Amino acid sequence: MTSRAQALLREALTLPRDQRADVAAGLLASLDEAPAEDPAEVEAAWAKEFERRARRVMSGESPGIPWEDVRANAEAALRKS
Repeated sequence: MTSRAQALLREALTLPRDQRADVAAGLLASLDEAPAEDPAEVEAAWAKEFERRARRVMSGESPGIPWEDVRANAEAALRKS
């Protein structure tokens, strides 16, 4: 979070509860109004992220998690819900 965002947050936290709720609702609503991103830019960003992750795995920096463990953890979490 930038220092400007931190300052805004600190200031917003001084507002009464109902005004903080209004500010929060306005901020959340603004996220829905974001302009559509260019699909080519999104695809390029994902390709870059895939490459970054693959390099981490190939270098041994990130060993990954076996699929069986991921599935078991997901199933356990769903059972708790």
